[in-house]
Formats: sequence, C-alpha cells, structure tokens
Amino acid sequence: MEKEKRNNLIMTFIAIALVYLVVFILELTLRPTSIVFTVLRKGAIYSLVAVSMNLLNGFTGLFSLGQAGFMLLGAYTYAILTIPTEVKQSDRVYRYYDAVINFDTGVFVALIAAGLVAAFFAFLIGLPVLRLKSDYLAIATLGFAEIIRAIFQWDVLGPLTNGANLLREFKDLSRITLPFSDIPFPPTLFVFIVAGVCILLVVLLINSSYGRAFKAIRDDEVAAEAMGINLFKHKEMSFVISSFFAGISGALLAMFQYTVQAQQFRTMLTYEILLIVVIGGIGSISGSCIASFLYIALSEWWLRGLDMGTFLGINAPELFRSGFRRLVFSVIIMIIVLFFSKGIMGDKEISFERMKHLFRKKRKAKGADA
Repeated sequence: MEKEKRNNLIMTFIAIALVYLVVFILELTLRPTSIVFTVLRKGAIYSLVAVSMNLLNGFTGLFSLGQAGFMLLGAYTYAILTIPTEVKQSDRVYRYYDAVINFDTGVFVALIAAGLVAAFFAFLIGLPVLRLKSDYLAIATLGFAEIIRAIFQWDVLGPLTNGANLLREFKDLSRITLPFSDIPFPPTLFVFIVAGVCILLVVLLINSSYGRAFKAIRDDEVAAEAMGINLFKHKEMSFVISSFFAGISGALLAMFQYTVQAQQFRTMLTYEILLIVVIGGIGSISGSCIASFLYIALSEWWLRGLDMGTFLGINAPELFRSGFRRLVFSVIIMIIVLFFSKGIMGDKEISFERMKHLFRKKRKAKGADA
C-alpha cells in the first residue's frame, strides 16, 4: 500500500514537471501575442483564486462571496509597492495626487505583501462576520467587497490609490526578471510557478490536521465542537488563509492586465469564481483547476468567433449579435451543471491510482460484453 502511494506521488510530480516543461517550450516557440498565453496565464490565476474559495466554501463549509474584495486589496498593494519611485514623482501615474508612498519593492516582496494585506483585512472582517452562517455570511462578505471597492475610489485615498483613476507602470509580467539578473523571466512560466506553489501549500494544508478540522466543521459543527475543535478559531484561520491566496491571485491578475482600477473587481468577478468552483466540484482542488482553464478557454478563445454572430453554421440576427457569445456560453454552462450536478470532479481528486482503477473497470466491461 505504501509503495503504491509513493509511486502515485512520484507519477504526480512527473506529470506536473511535464506541464511546466510544455509551458516553457510554448513560450520559446509561439508568438508572445498568441491567445494560448492569455488562456494559460488567466487560467492559472483563476485556478489559484478558485482553489482559495474552495478552501473556504468546499472544505470548511463557509459560504463567502468576498473574494473580489480580497483580490482588489492584493492588486492595489502589489501595484502601489512596485511602481518605480521616479515614475511616482514624475506625475505620470498619480496625475492628480501626490503619491504618499515614494519607494518601490521587489516583485516577490510585493506579492507576499499583497497576500498579507488581504489576510489582515480578512482577520478584522472575520471577527464579526464569521459568527454568521449560510446566506447571512455570504451577504456580509459580499457587502464587504462592495464597500472596499467604493472606498478605494474615494478621492481622500487618492494619494494612495489614485482614486477612481488607473494605476499603471508597475512591474507587470513583461518586466519580470530572473533573481539577481536582468534576464527576462518567461511570463507564463512565472504565473504557473507562483500559482502552483500556492496551490501546493493549500493541498498540504488540507491534508494536515488543520485540514481535517476544516472538513469536520463542514460536515457537522456540533460533532466537531464535541471533538474539541475550536470552531471560531478554525473558521477564522480558514478565512484568513483563503484571503491570503486571493490577495496573491489579485496581484497576479494586476500583472496580467497591466493596469489596476477598482471597477475591475466588481461582484461579477466573485460570481465567475464561484461558478468555476461549482463546475469543477465543491471540495475538489483538481476540479477547480480544470474548470478554471475550461472556463477561460471557452470565454476567451473557443467561443471568440461568436462575436461575429456565427456558431456551428447558425447566423444570429443583427439585433442579438453583441450578446450571442454570452448566450451560447450560458447554454453550455447550463448543460454542464445539469449533467454534472456535483461538478466535473465532484469531491474527488485526479490521481493515477484512480485513473488505473477506471481503466481496469472499462477493460472488464469490454470483456464482459465480448
């Protein structure tokens, strides 16, 4: 049994290494403007934020809708800390304000700071709202996200956030270099590495004693408390950790988009992430990752031709062409939800042991038919 687990782990690491190798080869061979990189980068970013939401909603049983607010905090923290000092002082970014922070940090320091700022606000918000349950918790966290978005557009915070104006010229994906050198870091590989490390940390957490406590709270709070689990402490921990990784994903999204503005982090962003979690499977890390790439590929690439009003030879009337892609995309999502009520993966994870079991099952079924 131990040998099988070890072999499964080795095969998993080999598969992950191959994925990173393929990403690296694609960056060497394809044009930098290829739509493939848009799908890969945004898919990896959405995978991280979907996993962070799944940690909270799927593994701890807390229905939170504040992910967009924590992403906003992470994005602004990263942008503010990485805009070069000379750019701030030249009035090219804070056009109507004098920048209150006149220094810039490294990329990795800013990424960690983005997560810490989001985690700090989650800790403060969690003190009152985590005493609520179900829909009430969802409404409270959703309200927090909207309040944060409004505050960051407030003119009084202009010297820090540039008000409702764009923040730009920070260290985006095109300006990342290898540590201690001026050699450019492959942008897609960078996103995959950061997102991959963060997702790995979440996986390790879920398989630890804390992760088992989270699942116990999700399954039955009364039984968990009877077992000696401090409900509020573990809920707060899950909430803070989830927000930390949401903050990092917000920073990565800012690097991907090259600009930051509070309007980019509306409630619709949280609903998109929640949809990805549901499609992938509530309680499945690999399901969230698969659903993220499928969602981005559908919306950003495969259905892009629908903007012209044609799909599978069907021409939409002129009146409906502007929303034809959204219509077809919505129908596809409905079909997935109807036929996969528990999501693509349910609460299971991809493993070589599971794949071998399914392969053997199919072979036996074919043998029986013969």
